[in-house]
Amino acid sequence: MTEFLFHTDSYLKEFAALVTAVNPETRAVVLDRTAFYPGGGGQPCDQGTLSLGDSFWQVEKTRKAGPDVEHLLAVSDALPSVGDTLAGQLDWQRRYRLMRTHTAMHILCGVIFRDFGAQVTGGDMDIQQARMDFEFESMTHDLVEVIETAVNRKVEKDMPLRVRILPREEAFQIPDLIRTKINLLPPGISEVRTVEIVGLDLQADGGTHVHSTKEVGPIHIVDYKSKGKINKRLYVEID
Repeated sequence: MTEFLFHTDSYLKEFAALVTAVNPETRAVVLDRTAFYPGGGGQPCDQGTLSLGDSFWQVEKTRKAGPDVEHLLAVSDALPSVGDTLAGQLDWQRRYRLMRTHTAMHILCGVIFRDFGAQVTGGDMDIQQARMDFEFESMTHDLVEVIETAVNRKVEKDMPLRVRILPREEAFQIPDLIRTKINLLPPGISEVRTVEIVGLDLQADGGTHVHSTKEVGPIHIVDYKSKGKINKRLYVEID
């Protein structure tokens, strides 16, 4: 299975890895280890390059395939071979913007859960913009302003983030570990990765994040909509 380097170091931009499988039809390459995030939890996948000497391949998409990560390569004359050792390099500008956006979502989630007890019912994100749905019966412009002010106070406090990988039994002793309405964690996993904004938020999460809330920068709630009787959507952007 592929070792997920991004689980322990979100700031790793370059790495070396061994090719363990190649699918010529889909142009998918599996490595024994990778820093490319394959997408999931609303966070898009990483892009970048793989290289061997003078040969370069553009990684257009990455995705989970069972316990592995497939790196889907752009069309070129040849593919790497099983046993090759490749150098991987992320599109760091893209990744870092996604990290900031993902952390912004956790700040928003943490503030709303702390102040209103509302769970997340859905969400999605792209580079520097996202939307998140919460269990609110009503949402008003004044309430949005209150939430935005509270969120940006947490940004300015420069609160550190801490990532841990815990045995399943230990992780599920943490109160309110799952902030989504539906528990999306596979029942068979033996370890749970948690992301904590120290002093604000602690939840299970597999994505990539910045080191502190201040790295996110100002958070703007640019719109809101009703998506049901007790389901309200907030649209967020960061600078």
